[in-house]
Amino acid sequence: MNAGIIGIGRYLPEKIVTNSDLEKVMDTSDEWIRTRTGIEARRIASDDVNTSDMAYKAAAQAIENAGITAEDIDLILVSTVTPDQSFPSVACMIQEQLGAKKAAAMDLSAACAGFMYGVVTGEQFIKNGVYKNVLIVGVEKLSKITNWEDRNTAVLFGDGAGAVVLGPVSEGRGILSFELGADGSGGKYLLQEGDFIAMNGREVFKFAVRQMGESSLNVLTKAGLTREDVDLLIPHQANIRIMESARERLNLPVEKMTKTIHKYGNTSASSIPIALAEELEAGRIKDDDVLVMVGFGGGLTWGAIALRWGK
Repeated sequence: MNAGIIGIGRYLPEKIVTNSDLEKVMDTSDEWIRTRTGIEARRIASDDVNTSDMAYKAAAQAIENAGITAEDIDLILVSTVTPDQSFPSVACMIQEQLGAKKAAAMDLSAACAGFMYGVVTGEQFIKNGVYKNVLIVGVEKLSKITNWEDRNTAVLFGDGAGAVVLGPVSEGRGILSFELGADGSGGKYLLQEGDFIAMNGREVFKFAVRQMGESSLNVLTKAGLTREDVDLLIPHQANIRIMESARERLNLPVEKMTKTIHKYGNTSASSIPIALAEELEAGRIKDDDVLVMVGFGGGLTWGAIALRWGK
C-alpha cells in the first residue's frame, strides 16, 4: 500500500521580529545576518503560547484539509525538541484537544530532521496495513531555548508548526524512497547546553553542505529517478548557503527550490512542512510532480524523501 500526503496545515505566530529589531538589542546588523544566512525576519511565539498550542492549530488544519475527522486518525507523531514539558508528550496533549480518541500518540526527537523521521515512521505503519491515517506534526518554540545575547545563534531561529496527514494513495504516487541517518559523534557541534542552544557553526555548516546534497541524490537513485525528474526541492530552511549547495548538487534552477527562510528563519522540525504548505497554497505543486524533501539537525541527524505528489 503506497503512503502519501493527503492533508497539510501550518501555524505561524503573529509576532514578527526583523533583523532591524535585533540590531537594537545586540551587536549585529541586517546586512550581516542576510549575507550569512538569508534570514530577514522570524516569527516568535508569545509567552502564553506553548508548543502544543501551535501543534494543535497546524494539526487541526491538516485534518480538515485531508477531508477526514480527528476520529479517523490512527497515530499521532509529533517531532519536537521543545515540548511543553518532558511528559505528557505534545502528541498526547493534542490527541485530547483534537478529539482523536482512537489514536496512539508519541513524540519524536531528531531536531531539525525530526519531520523527516516522523514521515518515514508513519509510512511504515501504512505500508504494512496496520494504520490508515497517520498525523505527523513538526513544531518548535525555539525562542524559549535561544540565548538572545548570543548573536551567533539568536539571529537564526524562529517558532512555528507544520503538519501533514499521511494516508493510502494510488499506485505510483506517494513516498517513493527515503534515507535516514545519524552521526552521534557530531552531537557536540549542535546541542542544548543548560537552557540554551549551542552550536559550532563551522562544523555544522561543513556537515550540512555535504549531507544535504548526498542524501538528495541518494533518494533519487533509490527511486530510479534522475535530477531531471525533480520538479521541486524542499530543503530544511537553515541557511541559504547550505540550501543553495543542495540545489547545485541537483543542478536545479533557482525557481525549483523552495525558500521561506527569509520570512521565518530556521524553525527546525517545522520548516519543511511549513514550506510545503506555502508551495501548495501558491499553486506551485501539481499532481504527479516529483518532490525531494531533505533536512539535517542536531544529533547529528539527517533525512531525505522523494515522493510523487497526489492522492
